[in-house]
Formats: sequence, structure tokens, C-alpha cells
Amino acid sequence: MRYRERSNIEEEINLSPLIDMVFILLIFFMVSATFVKDMDLEINRPKASSSTVSSSKAIRIFIDKKGDVYLDGQPVRSWVIQSRLRELLQMGISQTVLVVSDDSVPASKLIEVVDQARLAGAENVGVVTQQEAM
Repeated sequence: MRYRERSNIEEEINLSPLIDMVFILLIFFMVSATFVKDMDLEINRPKASSSTVSSSKAIRIFIDKKGDVYLDGQPVRSWVIQSRLRELLQMGISQTVLVVSDDSVPASKLIEVVDQARLAGAENVGVVTQQEAM
């Protein structure tokens, strides 16, 4: 029996594939992240001292000063909100709906939009406000 001579060569772990994989994952998560951008409407939201931070993945319905309603950046009629919103809810985007309205919008219009959202099947319907400075 012969004894093998041990070589004094130290084995190294190559970190290049690991670093490459980390960068690929970083790029993937940066690209797949959703960024919420509100519409470019001049909306003065009502103020509330009890407001809380809302979900960024919520479906947003906008009501401007004139009472026009926008869903997904497209103007919609009040009677179409329910069907369009039901389609978005079935796609599974979110079950939360936020209504962003101007403070000069009549309460009847706001209630009509919130009612249509609830009839469409939204689990959580909220009204977006600005937090009051204390």
C-alpha cells in the first residue's frame, strides 16, 4: 500500500457566481416592485386628525372638483364604476378600494361612489384624507 502525498494546495470557494446571483435577484426585485403614482389632478383632500397610512396596492378612485370620477386614470360614469371595479377585483389586484376626493365634492357624490365600490364586492372601502397638523 502506498501512501498518497498530500498536496499543500488550498482549495478556494469562488464567490463570483454568488455575487452574480445576488445582483440578478436585486435587479429582479427592483424591476418587479410596484410603484404607485397618483393621477395629476388638482385635488384638495379633506383633513382628518385620525387618518392612517393606506396600502399602496389599493385600487384608487378619484373624484375631482367638478365631480368627475376617474378609475385607473380613465374617466368613468357613476353607473359604470361597479362593473369596472368588479373586473379589477376579480383580477385580484387588491380587495381594498380608496376614494380620493376633493374637499369641495358634495357628500352625495362621495356616498354614491363608495356605495358603488361596496356593491362591486370590495372588502375595504376608505376615503383618502390629509393628516391635520396638530
